[in-house]
Amino acid sequence: MTIKREVSSMFFAGLTVFLLGIFCFQSSLCTAQQKGPVAAEYGVVLNLSGKQRMLTQKMSKEIMLVVLGVDAQNNLKNLKKTSALFDKTLKGLRDGDKELRLPPTISKRIRKQLDKIKVLWDDFNRVIKDILNNKKVTKEQVDIIAANNLPLLKQMNRCVKLYEKDASTAGLKADPGLAVTINLAGKQRMLTQKMSKEFLLTAYGHDVENNKLNLLETYTLFERTLKGLLDGDETLDLPGTKNEKIREQLAVVQKLWAVFKPLVTFAVDPKTGEIPRDKVEALAASNLPLLKEMNKAVGMYEKEAGENSN
Repeated sequence: MTIKREVSSMFFAGLTVFLLGIFCFQSSLCTAQQKGPVAAEYGVVLNLSGKQRMLTQKMSKEIMLVVLGVDAQNNLKNLKKTSALFDKTLKGLRDGDKELRLPPTISKRIRKQLDKIKVLWDDFNRVIKDILNNKKVTKEQVDIIAANNLPLLKQMNRCVKLYEKDASTAGLKADPGLAVTINLAGKQRMLTQKMSKEFLLTAYGHDVENNKLNLLETYTLFERTLKGLLDGDETLDLPGTKNEKIREQLAVVQKLWAVFKPLVTFAVDPKTGEIPRDKVEALAASNLPLLKEMNKAVGMYEKEAGENSN
């Protein structure tokens, strides 16, 4: 009996230690999660949530290139990759993704916003899947994408603003201006694709007057923000950039913008009727280099956020 009691006591003692260990581990994990991302992680979150805005416009642009018959096969492949990346990142923002270096979102308010985006995305993605399956775009699908891409963009932008606010009051509180800078630098990527989409909708003949007005507003904002990133803009809450390497990268973007701008100004000109094929092809060739170099600048800002946390 004594031996049984000793064995029983040892078993329960061991079980108690084991359960306490689990409890302590879970408590420390919960505490770590409640603290939310550190500054370096906020850089990644702001970058990739901001990139989602761009992807909404890139998908729309790729659909327009397909319907206009510009390198249709490659643009269908691009559309498949872009939509898959948007879907993966959306899930990663909510629940975390090691490959994307995304921590899970703890904020209930932001998680609710991500769930709202998921509903819009499911409807949007259904059209994309039909296009990919049929390898063509119908006029009805253009109408749906033209109507639904901006609501998806708008809700994604709200999400980025929530992340920016979170970052400014927590992970990047030592430099809140950097959170705004990462947001607006990231937004520039979106504007390259939004301009391209609006140009192509105009070329296609869809709601021409409104798309011309939208294009004028978009390229004006892109140009102003680019100047603000370099030298500051009080209205946009941009402090300007002192980092010489980032300034050099923004100068690369400026050179590409000088090539791209004449295409969009031609499209918005009231005297312009139809947009000729050569200009459509020129825009198709030049928008991605502009996006790529702007994306490099965002990556440099993200790195700066990580260095500020050390």
